[in-house]
Amino acid sequence: MQTNRPYTYRVPESLTNQVMVGMRVIVPFGRGKREVQGFVVDTNPEQPFDGDLKDIIALMDLEPVLNPEMIALSRWLAKTTYSFWISCLYAMLPNLLKAKTHRLVRLTDDVAEAEQLNLFDGQDSLDLADVQNDPDIMHELVKLRRAGKIRIEYQVEDRARAKMVVAIQPSLQFEDYEELLAAVPKNAKAQKRLLVYLQQQTGQTIPLKLAQQQTGLSPATFTLGEKRGWLKKVKLEQYRTPMTKSLERDQQVTLNTDQQVAVDALNQAIKTDQSPVFLLKGVTGSGKTEVYLRAIETALASHQTALMLVPEISLTPQMVGRVRARFGKNVAILHSALSNGERYDEWRRIQMGLVDVVVGTRSAIFAPLKKIGLIILDEEHEVSYKQEDAPRYQAREVAKWRAKYHHATVLLGSATPSLESYARAKTGNYHLLTLPHRVNQQPLPPIQIVDMRQEPRQGGESNFSQILLARLNDRLQKGEQSILLLNRRGFSSFMMCRDCGFVLKCPNCDISLTLHLSSHSMKCHYCGHEEAIPRFCPNCHSQEIRYYGTGTEKVQAELNKLLPAARIIRMDVDTTRRKGMHEKLLQQFGNHQADILLGTQMIAKGLDFPQVTLVGVLNADTGLDLPDFRASERTFDLLSQVSGRAGRADKNGEVIIQTYNPDNYVLQLAQKNDYDAFFATEMRIRQQAQYPPYFYTVRLMASDPQEVVAAKLIQAVSERLKTSQLATDTVMLGPTPRPIARTQNRYYYQIVLKYRHDPTLITTLTQLAHETQAKGNLRFMIDPDPQYFM
Repeated sequence: MQTNRPYTYRVPESLTNQVMVGMRVIVPFGRGKREVQGFVVDTNPEQPFDGDLKDIIALMDLEPVLNPEMIALSRWLAKTTYSFWISCLYAMLPNLLKAKTHRLVRLTDDVAEAEQLNLFDGQDSLDLADVQNDPDIMHELVKLRRAGKIRIEYQVEDRARAKMVVAIQPSLQFEDYEELLAAVPKNAKAQKRLLVYLQQQTGQTIPLKLAQQQTGLSPATFTLGEKRGWLKKVKLEQYRTPMTKSLERDQQVTLNTDQQVAVDALNQAIKTDQSPVFLLKGVTGSGKTEVYLRAIETALASHQTALMLVPEISLTPQMVGRVRARFGKNVAILHSALSNGERYDEWRRIQMGLVDVVVGTRSAIFAPLKKIGLIILDEEHEVSYKQEDAPRYQAREVAKWRAKYHHATVLLGSATPSLESYARAKTGNYHLLTLPHRVNQQPLPPIQIVDMRQEPRQGGESNFSQILLARLNDRLQKGEQSILLLNRRGFSSFMMCRDCGFVLKCPNCDISLTLHLSSHSMKCHYCGHEEAIPRFCPNCHSQEIRYYGTGTEKVQAELNKLLPAARIIRMDVDTTRRKGMHEKLLQQFGNHQADILLGTQMIAKGLDFPQVTLVGVLNADTGLDLPDFRASERTFDLLSQVSGRAGRADKNGEVIIQTYNPDNYVLQLAQKNDYDAFFATEMRIRQQAQYPPYFYTVRLMASDPQEVVAAKLIQAVSERLKTSQLATDTVMLGPTPRPIARTQNRYYYQIVLKYRHDPTLITTLTQLAHETQAKGNLRFMIDPDPQYFM
C-alpha cells in the first residue's frame, strides 16, 4: 500500500498474448522476491525499461476484473483524493476479489475427454493455484475460457463461493423415452410421469427442486431415474440474490405538467452525445421518483444502461421495489448490508451484462456497467455520498467523471439540494428542473414549532409536549399513522454521579458512554466499546448515579407508558443491525402493523406511507450547534425531509417540531418550507466566513496513539505549508486538536485549508501525500471537501 507508481515486469514467453489490462497477476516484489498480488494497468509502457526485469509469475484471472474505464477512473481518483492508486483499484471490487481467495476453475460445458482427463484429472473443477505456474495448462485454460467452456469461482476460506444446487439433465433422446414409456408397467404412474417430463425437457438443465415442484414427484423417483440412466444429476450455479419477493408490475401514472417538462428535458439530453448535469429540485411528495423511472425507461429504450444511487440502506428496499416493479428482474442491487456472496454475484451479473439497471448506495458508483446513459443520485445533498476512509471520494464527482466517459446524463435529485449544487444550478453550470407542487395536489403539511421551555413541568421531565401527545392520541383514534424523529439512539446520553460529578467515559475515546437498556450495557458510539452498567460511581463509590439526556430507547419506553395501546416500531442502528431488518420493519409499518414509527435520521427521507398524517420531531436542537459550518444546513435538510413524510396521500398531514431554540433562523425557515430564503441566508454566512461554495476546503490530519507524535507531525506539515508560497487568499486554520481529539486510542490533530484557485497548494498536497507516509502507528490523511470536522 506504500507504493504509488506502476512497476514494470516482463511477460514470459509462456504467457504471451494472455496478459490483459485489468487482470490480477502474481509477481515477485522486493529483494526477498516475495510473491504479491498486482493489477495490470498497462501492457505497452511508454518508457521501456533498460535494466533487468523480473517475470510475471502467474495470472490470477483468465479475464480482466477491471475494465479500461475503471483503470482510467482509478488514476483520476488517486490524483484528486490524494490516495494510493492501489487503494482506488481495490475500492472498485467486491470483497471476494480483495481478500485471500481460492480460485477454482469449473467446467460449464462439455470438453474433449482427453482435456478433462489431462487438465481436470477427470473432475469438473480444479484449483487454479495448483496449475498457475504451468504455462502449458494455463494456455489451454485461456483457450477454454475464450470458448466459454469454463468459469472462475473465487472462494474466501471456503465460506464465500458460487452457490451450487443439484439439477437434472435428461440422458436420452425423445425416441428413447417413447420406447421406455411403452415398456413401463401401467401401474408405475410416478415413473411414467417422470419419463414424460424428461421427454419434454430434452437438452435442458433443471434445478431438482423446480423439477419436483413441476411434477409433484418425490426425490426418490428422481433417484430411481438416475439409477436407470434416464437422467443424470449435475451441479448448477444459482445466483444469490438479495431480492426474493415476487414482482408485481406497477402501473404508469399520468405525469403532471411539471413532471412532463422535467421528463422531456431529460429524454432529450439522454438521446444526445453530451454529458449534462441536471438538478431536480422538487418538494417532498412531488413525484421525483416517477421522473427517475421515466428517465431510466428512455435510457433503456436507447439501448443504454442506468445507475441509481440512494444515500441510505434504509431507502434501498422501497426504491428497489419501485424500480423492480417497473423493470422486472433486469435490476441489480449493491449495498454494504449484502453478504459477500450476494455482493459478488450481483457484481458478476453486472459485469457480464445480464442487467441494465443498478440501484445501490455510495460504492455502487463503481458498478461495472457498460454503455451508461443515465446516472441518478437521489437525495443528492446527503453527506453519506462522501467516503470517509481512503480513497475519500465524493460519489457525485465520480458520477460526473463516469458521465463524461460514457457521454451520459447525470440527474441529481433533492427537495433540499446541497448549497454547492444549487449554487451551480443558479449560475448555469447545472440545468435546473423544478417540481414545486405535490402530485396529490395537497399543500405541504403545516409545521408548528413548540417551545419546550414553556412546557409545564408537572409530573417531571417528558420528551413529549402536551400538543404532540394530544395529536398522537388523535391519530390513534382515527387509525392513522405517525412518525417520530429523534436523532439520538440509546436510552440516556450519559451517566453522571450526583455527588462528585464524575461522567463515565469511553477508555478509548474522548466521549461519554451511552446507556443502552436493551443490551444492559454502556456503549461508545465511536469505537464500539461496551461495559456493564455500574451500580456505584467508579470515582467516589457513591450510589447517587443519574442518567441524563435521552435516546430512542427511552422515548419508546415513555411512549409505552403514555400510549399503552399504540403499536410502536423503533428503527435505529441497534434494531436494524441484523440483515434484512430495514426491509422487514418498513414492510411491517407499511402493512399498518404499527401505529408509530420512531427512529433516527434513517426514517427521515425517501419513505412513502399513505397513512402517515403526523410527523413529530422530538428535539430539533441535537445537531444545530455543533462546531461545523454545515450544522445549520444539515438541520434544515433533516427537518424538511422528515416533514415531507406527512400527508403524502389524500389525507392532510401535520408536523410538530419541539425545540429549546424556537427563534433560530433555521427552524423559522424550515417552518415556512422556504428553501430559497434559507439558501440566501446561509450563502451570506458562507461568503463572510469563506466556506464552500465560495471556497474549497481540505483537511489534513495526523494521528497516533501518542499525542506528542501526532502533534509533532502536524506541526511539521504546518511549517512546510507556510514555506510553500501558497496563494494570497488561501487560509490555514490550525494546527489544532480535532474537536473530539481522541477516538479508538488514537490522538488526532488537524489543519483546515480554505482556498479558491491554488495550483501551488494542490502540488504541495500531492507531494505531502507521497512523502508523509505511514510509519509504525503514525498516520497522515488528506481529506478533500470534508463533510465533517468533528
